[in-house]
Amino acid sequence: MTSTSLRLDRGRPVAPSEGVLRPLGIDDVRIDGGFWADRQALNARALIEHCEYWVERAGWVANFDAAREGRLPQAHTGREFADSDVYKLLEAMAWEIGRAGDEAMNERFQAIVERIAPVQEPDGYLNTFFGRPGQAPRYTDLEWGHELYCYGHLIQAAIARGRTTGPDLLVEIATRAADHVVDTFGIGGIERVCGHPEIEVALAEFSRYTGDEKYLEQARLFIERRGHHTLADIEFGRQYFQDETPLRETEVMSGHAVRALYLAAGGIDLAVETHDHDLLEALERQVANTVAKRTYITGGMGAHHEGESFGLDFELPPDRSYSESCAGVGSVMVNFRLLLATGDSRYADVIERTLYNVVAGSPGAEGTSFFYTNTLHQRVPGATPPADEQSPRASSSLRAPWFEVSCCPTNVARTFASLGTYIATTSPDGLQIHQFATSEIRGEVPDGAVAVRVESEYPLDGTVRITVTESVDAEWELAIRVPGWARTGARLVVNGEEPTDVAPGTATVRRRFAVGDTVELRLDVSPRFTYPDPRIDAVRESVAVESGPLVLCVESVDLPEGMSVNELRIESASEPRIRDGRTVVTARAVGFESRDWPYVGGPDRPVDDGALEVALTPYHYRANRGPATMRVWMPCA
Repeated sequence: MTSTSLRLDRGRPVAPSEGVLRPLGIDDVRIDGGFWADRQALNARALIEHCEYWVERAGWVANFDAAREGRLPQAHTGREFADSDVYKLLEAMAWEIGRAGDEAMNERFQAIVERIAPVQEPDGYLNTFFGRPGQAPRYTDLEWGHELYCYGHLIQAAIARGRTTGPDLLVEIATRAADHVVDTFGIGGIERVCGHPEIEVALAEFSRYTGDEKYLEQARLFIERRGHHTLADIEFGRQYFQDETPLRETEVMSGHAVRALYLAAGGIDLAVETHDHDLLEALERQVANTVAKRTYITGGMGAHHEGESFGLDFELPPDRSYSESCAGVGSVMVNFRLLLATGDSRYADVIERTLYNVVAGSPGAEGTSFFYTNTLHQRVPGATPPADEQSPRASSSLRAPWFEVSCCPTNVARTFASLGTYIATTSPDGLQIHQFATSEIRGEVPDGAVAVRVESEYPLDGTVRITVTESVDAEWELAIRVPGWARTGARLVVNGEEPTDVAPGTATVRRRFAVGDTVELRLDVSPRFTYPDPRIDAVRESVAVESGPLVLCVESVDLPEGMSVNELRIESASEPRIRDGRTVVTARAVGFESRDWPYVGGPDRPVDDGALEVALTPYHYRANRGPATMRVWMPCA
């Protein structure tokens, strides 16, 4: 790795060598107020330490101690992929240390790495579940073993460390592991793939980080092998592993949602670095079809609990929504890569929806409990999980402190720590702002450095005010995303002049900006009804309510005592409105006749108890006030 690559790519989780847009690093965008500053503060204050506590308590860091001391396999705890959550924790810590300069966290980071280092074999192999006497031999269970998946998260943690602090012991460990993967799985080696994609996206980025193309070539080999049945057929079918159809021939995502998204992210990286326009176009089609036909209103992906997988087109039942939090992170990864490659603001729209409604909704308000899955309809009040036990169930009815499969908490932590990198980009034209957060943004344009101050109470308020704080003596372009949900009422104001109507997409102002110039985007975030595509059978004749990018829901804690959300019918002729600071809708509470058979010869006749005004809650805040029934899609009266 050269000092030049470290300087150019500093603080960037993704640093493509080309593309329409250029990402900024965590030093270039400092979020210092509002919704996302609160999440980053929560992450620094609670989430990361909570994850540290649990990987120690559950014994997953101690697995490395046991390996070093020769106590495996008897002393091993956790699943075969437990190593990966230690690595994702390290990635979250690396980004947070780079963002905030937390020296105490840095010392804890180094202590964990020093426990991992002695476990690595001389040839670079590193895993606590395979390869020792009494354990299965290396790479004998590529379907389920997750060895390459674990390497992927190790490598991504090393990239985070290298691009924030510089090369150190973790980077050395990851380099030896990546070299081992190339030596073992290159041409003439084990010509198969891992059951869980992740190594592909990691190797592609490691190639960018180090400047060594052998890692990109290995990523290409893995991606081109997939879909050629190198993995065994299973109950869910090979599509579970994305091994049924080659990636460039896949029209829509299927199988395990997180696996599909991680593979797509790696495919985009490969396409960009190798100028493979056909592969990039194939992935654009795949993502477009998935968003249009297999994505929930929240941005969540994955309709099947069985196999944690996508359903068929328009199979989006709200009460069976799996929508794993990790799939939300994967969607952000995929759409950000496509945004950089194409400059198309639609991808930023998907990122916004997913961040606000899935990723932000996984942790509880205190930062010490999490949703693994994200249902859109809670039919019965949940049960509060014990605060000191791992939940055995991903589909916990309320946020749990930890899970036996705990990929989601560490995934959320690493995403929050690197949030600033998703806010803005640069290009030869100027500076682009994609996500709205009170922040300081600085970037390079062809004639030098420019900087802006963004101030906004978004998403509670739709005014985004951008003030130029540093400029150059030349024209440059300030581009601002106008969200796709802002179909009416969006206006742009430059230096207090007459407002101009702007349509969804990108609003641009090109001029010789002076320090103090302002550009203001005004969006109408009034609550609005949203109606489903009629092909989504499960929610036909229902409505949802959105406010700006936020999806809202109704919870039984806001209803008369004893009433369930299942009894509500919405008066859609009466628009949602704000009352005492909350969004309210007009609804009717209905009771149904009891019967001994749930099917009748004529239309049902519910018992109408009259109209009432019902307050709604942002979906990301659901279940923070105790057990309750909840729903997003509400049947119309």
